Amino acid sequence: CHLGNGASICAIQYGESIDTSMGFSPLEGLIMGTRSGDIDPTIIQFMIDQGNMSMEEVMTALNKKSGLIGISQITNDMRDLIEKASHGDEQCALAIQMFVSKILKTIGSYIAILGDVDAIIFTGGIGENSYQIRERICQKLEFCGAILDEDKNIGGKKDKNGVLDLSAEVSRVKLLAIDTDEEWMIANKTFDVVKGKKQQEPERIPIPIGISARHIHLRQEDVDILFGNKYDLTAILDLSQPGQFVCDETVVIKGPKGQIEKVRVLGPIRKSTQLEISRTDEFALGISAEIRASGDLENTPGVTVIGPAGTLNMKSGVIRALRHIHMTPEDALKLRVENGDLVQVKVDGPRELVFGDVLVRVSQKYRLEMHVDTDEANGADLSRGSVGFIIGKQGSRDIYE
Repeated sequence: CHLGNGASICAIQYGESIDTSMGFSPLEGLIMGTRSGDIDPTIIQFMIDQGNMSMEEVMTALNKKSGLIGISQITNDMRDLIEKASHGDEQCALAIQMFVSKILKTIGSYIAILGDVDAIIFTGGIGENSYQIRERICQKLEFCGAILDEDKNIGGKKDKNGVLDLSAEVSRVKLLAIDTDEEWMIANKTFDVVKGKKQQEPERIPIPIGISARHIHLRQEDVDILFGNKYDLTAILDLSQPGQFVCDETVVIKGPKGQIEKVRVLGPIRKSTQLEISRTDEFALGISAEIRASGDLENTPGVTVIGPAGTLNMKSGVIRALRHIHMTPEDALKLRVENGDLVQVKVDGPRELVFGDVLVRVSQKYRLEMHVDTDEANGADLSRGSVGFIIGKQGSRDIYE
């Protein structure tokens, strides 16, 4: 919902616009600062006949003298309208009510077209800054599971990317206010055109999918405990990511409920020991591991690791790995993503689905590949050779090494 002096709403599905409230011109759609928005077309003939207006005068009235300023007869500035309405100005109150009502009608129709809604995003001068308008809109959207957190809405702070999460904890739908940056988008697209650069749509670039079974990364101190003093791991198979390999060594991992044998060690040596398991493994071990990015090990559970030379009691370090994509800076440029972005990835096949919260990891040492665990692969019926396509961004998060 881009709400400002100019206003429009866009329905987005799988990262693509499938409908917008604007038509042949920006005049169609929402009530705006000075534009009428949708009207009965016969009004034009009425204004010509009964108002003795020329066509040029009619179009000037609809574009520059209607909307909020036309209804209120005072101003098109939403801040002034809210202030005057709070002191009893009925025309200003009516302008606000009509503005919100048209927005709700459009959102409702787009939810019907989409079949469901994952997020409702506010941007533009009013969308970003007017907590009153956001509140009026969201009060009517609880039917679709969109629940506003009033404290966040009024006093919340945007993150480093200019995003304010307005959602209540129980909200099924994400409610966000995001800084708009039309100038940057225009400049970016213009630069590509001037340079003769062909626009590359992210969803057209296939990303190979790798399936990660349970495994453990070890620091040298723990290798020595499990396999013997100053022990060197034995590489038997190179992995897809340069410099990483499968080791001949395996361990037993033991939890409060049960144990899993022959868990493969992966090299090279890491700064911290980290065990990556699936949800199914959690049940077998009797533990609850959080979904974390690799290296984000604070306040994670531990297990007992048994090797041929000794036993390691891990106090922490067990995670379910956040699904992620390794890529080079060149890949990131083509895919129009950055290190730390969270994206959605669509996979085709007999169980077509969209993976959300996929972390982008960018380094010159990486090779393009998305990693999911065995449970996720089984759920999507993935196998060797499966690919996915980035279809949208969700935000960003910190990267851990």
